[in-house]
Amino acid sequence: MPHPSDPRLKVLHALRLKGAAGEEALAESTGLDAAAVRGQLDDLVAAGLAVECTGALAGWSLTPAGRDEHARALGAELDAAGARGVLTGAYRRFRALNADALDACSRWQVREVGGRPVRNDHHDARYDAAVVADLADLERRARPVVDDLAGALDRYADYGPKLHHAVERVEAGDGDWFTRPVMPSFHTVWFELHEDLLTTLGLDRDAETEPTPSTTGAR
Repeated sequence: MPHPSDPRLKVLHALRLKGAAGEEALAESTGLDAAAVRGQLDDLVAAGLAVECTGALAGWSLTPAGRDEHARALGAELDAAGARGVLTGAYRRFRALNADALDACSRWQVREVGGRPVRNDHHDARYDAAVVADLADLERRARPVVDDLAGALDRYADYGPKLHHAVERVEAGDGDWFTRPVMPSFHTVWFELHEDLLTTLGLDRDAETEPTPSTTGAR
């Protein structure tokens, strides 16, 4: 049985990954209902661990004390679950797949024509079909990794279904589900899983070498 994550940690972790988020996004990310999310937010604000933001990035975000508490709680969860070894191994396997994920996302957005990179206008069905096939193969290869994560900590349970759903939508012809930001596209979920693993294990993304493709306005 996977170790159940504490609701407080789930909200702390979602805020850490998203930077700033509203109640609806937090409920979707954590699997908690709206009332439970609101209760946790009230407690975090009262403890000085979170603050409500207004303006363009309306929602809640962690304070410096909240980030420290999040790191402490993550370490305590890993120790309580005895899951550090599983997550470390899963991270290494994820890293082995990451270059293929970045390559597929890049090829979906940009293709080479006449020796020059150009924006993919998706008018070449054969080209797009080959990239989609590679994405589907990548998702199949990633399943054992996300299954192991979900078997260790229950807060990883949604990553596999989200990645699979994104691939199904792309295969059905909805290209937004490949790389489009601000929605649970394949790239969005993959990027968040990467950040989740780095944060949970206390690692630094800047120490990694693969470039991340731009997804601004991607289709």
